[in-house]
Amino acid sequence: MEWKKCYLDVILVPLGFLLYIGYHVWLWHKVRTQPFTTTIGINASSRRFWVPAMMKDIEKKNILVVQSLRNLVMGSTLMATTSILLSAGLAAVVSSTYSVKKPLNDAVYGAHSELMVALKYVTLLTIFLFSFFCHSQSIRFINQVGILVCTPQDEKSMVTPEYLTEILEKGFIMNTVGNRIFYSALPLLLWIFGPVLVFLCFLAMVPVLYNLDLVCGSGKRKMEMNGKGEDSV
Repeated sequence: MEWKKCYLDVILVPLGFLLYIGYHVWLWHKVRTQPFTTTIGINASSRRFWVPAMMKDIEKKNILVVQSLRNLVMGSTLMATTSILLSAGLAAVVSSTYSVKKPLNDAVYGAHSELMVALKYVTLLTIFLFSFFCHSQSIRFINQVGILVCTPQDEKSMVTPEYLTEILEKGFIMNTVGNRIFYSALPLLLWIFGPVLVFLCFLAMVPVLYNLDLVCGSGKRKMEMNGKGEDSV
C-alpha cells in the first residue's frame, strides 16, 4: 500500500534528475569536442587571451582588472549567501515540530508520510550546501587571481599568465557548477506539491538551458574559418 503512494516519487523525481544530469554530461562532451559551439567554450577561450593582455599592461589596466574580478566575486558571494540562507531555513523546517505536510495531503500526488517529507527537505538542504561550497571555492580562486595579477613579472617569477589563467578557469568552473546545482534545486522546491511538477519543471528547464548554452552560429563560423585555414596550409 505504501508503494502505491510513493511510486510516482520513486519514478518521476529520479527520472527528472537523470534528464538534467544527462544534459550536462552531453554539454560537457560538447565543450570538450566542439568548444566554439557553446558559450562556455567561447568564454573560456576569451579568458585565455584576457589574462595575458591585462598582465602585459597592468599599470594602465589595473582598475579594469580589479573591477572585473570584484564583479565576479560579488556574483558568487550573492549565490553563496542565498544558498546558505536557504540551507539554514530548510534546516529549521526539518528540525521543527510543526507538520507542514498536513495542508497539502489532499492537494498533491505522491507520498505524504513524514519520512517522505523529511527526504524532500533533506535533499534540498544537501543541494544548497553543495552550491554554497562551489561558490565559496569560486570566491577563493578569484581572490587569488586578484592578488597575484599585480605580481611583478621577471624571469624568476612563478606567477605566469598560464598559471593565472588556470586559477581563473577553476574559479569560473566552480561558479558554473554551483549555479547549475542551484538550478537543480528549483524543480525540487516543487516536490512539496508533488513529483509530477518536478518532472515537468526538469523537462522545461533542459530546452531553456540548451538555448542559453549553445551558440551554433558562432561555432559554425569558427569551424569554417579553421577549415579554410587548414586548406590554405
